[in-house]
Amino acid sequence: MAVVKGTEIPTIDVAMVTLQTYETGADELILDTANQIQVEVQTETTDKIPLIVKGRLIAQKPQVTTVTGNNITLTDNVFNPEMVKILQGGTIKYDTVDTTKVIGYTPPVVGSSDKGQLFRLRSYSAIYNAAGIITGYERITYPNCQGNPIAFNSEDGTFRAPEYTITSAPNNGEAPYDIDIVTELPSVTP
Repeated sequence: MAVVKGTEIPTIDVAMVTLQTYETGADELILDTANQIQVEVQTETTDKIPLIVKGRLIAQKPQVTTVTGNNITLTDNVFNPEMVKILQGGTIKYDTVDTTKVIGYTPPVVGSSDKGQLFRLRSYSAIYNAAGIITGYERITYPNCQGNPIAFNSEDGTFRAPEYTITSAPNNGEAPYDIDIVTELPSVTP
């Protein structure tokens, strides 16, 4: 048996985040203003079962922890109505003359069945070498994401940095996340 050194991949920053719904031909929405992603692994644990006879441990079935998904908190530094519509549904309002200009957003009405769309979230972090050069990006993909209702806070002298809570849950036979090393970030096509 040999002693070997593992692969070391130094990552830093939230270089980019993308959201893509599962609809056929769906666009991938790029967020280059997000600055923090916090991920909390969700688990369910079954208790251990000991067999104790006359004060002596004979055998035991150990506790089992099962990963059920991830809770993701995404902090962005701008309001992005296209992303909010994916997360919680609602309607984006466009200018009647310039139909590409957003002039507002209305969330779903109370009691509505509009809860947003199922999507995959991809988070990119930069990989640097010792010379300070970016050599690639770590891309983590979270499947079957759903957004939670959103609230907006404001404070004098501070730009709003909304926090979005997202739940990701793998399907049967699916990993809770997938990590790939890629050479480039996605870019917006003209």
